[in-house]
Amino acid sequence: MVAATAGVAGAIGVVGAAAGAGFVTLLKRQAAHARDVIGKPLGEEAIDADKVYKKTYGGTPVELLILGDSIAAGLGAETRGGTLGARLAKGTAKALQRPVRLRTAAVVGAETSMVPAQLESLPERYRPDVAVVIVGGNDVTHRVPQKDSTRVLGEVIDALRERGAEVVVGTCPDVGAVRPLPQPLRSLGRRIAKQLADGQRETALARGAHVVSLSDVVGPFFITNPDEMFAIDHFHPSAMGYKRTAKAMLPSVLAALGQLERVPFGHHLPELPPEAEEPPAPDDPDRQP
Repeated sequence: MVAATAGVAGAIGVVGAAAGAGFVTLLKRQAAHARDVIGKPLGEEAIDADKVYKKTYGGTPVELLILGDSIAAGLGAETRGGTLGARLAKGTAKALQRPVRLRTAAVVGAETSMVPAQLESLPERYRPDVAVVIVGGNDVTHRVPQKDSTRVLGEVIDALRERGAEVVVGTCPDVGAVRPLPQPLRSLGRRIAKQLADGQRETALARGAHVVSLSDVVGPFFITNPDEMFAIDHFHPSAMGYKRTAKAMLPSVLAALGQLERVPFGHHLPELPPEAEEPPAPDDPDRQP
């Protein structure tokens, strides 16, 4: 996501052209400046946090899969326990009183088009109970058409559900919360990110996934407390940023696992097609094992 500035400037080229060449030049200069400010102080590799969390609870571990980009991978966390995946695993384990095995296939810098390869990298027989997908920021910064992003996201959700997984999608974060992006670049980036997030939500809900609108549930924290919520690059979440994000996403993860029936603001339950049948009750004698 470090290429954000130049990418956002390109993504809004149509708007810039309409406003005049001077506007386009301004955006490019802002992009170059912000790119220099952000840099790559965190590197390009996230901490490996994969393991079984809360083994002491006993029983068969819940299989938690994380797919997507640098936020999903946890870039910016200083310890494995501070990554998004680890915090979700620990929160889920505590709520269910069961161990959780975390598997992270997310890759720093990934666009939505790269997520199918993450899924294909997993063992064919691997069956996650719940998969969390967070992607979209790099699609905005690299000028990927929204229709292409949402189409691939739908394919990923279908593939995960074919593996028997429940799916939780965290929509594209609010690019406008990134302070190194000056105005008007920041406002235009925010608009593009929101459009993608809206498209992701519609696609995911229609495919039977749960959705968390990250700009709604955690975006305000990043705007009002940037020094605390962002890592040293002022672009990726800090340990506190991941703590807030995981806490905000947990209700949808638990809902996907059948532990919650109602979810808070910013969370969206999946849409079921009209022909879908209600699943049999746990005590239904005709329920197939």
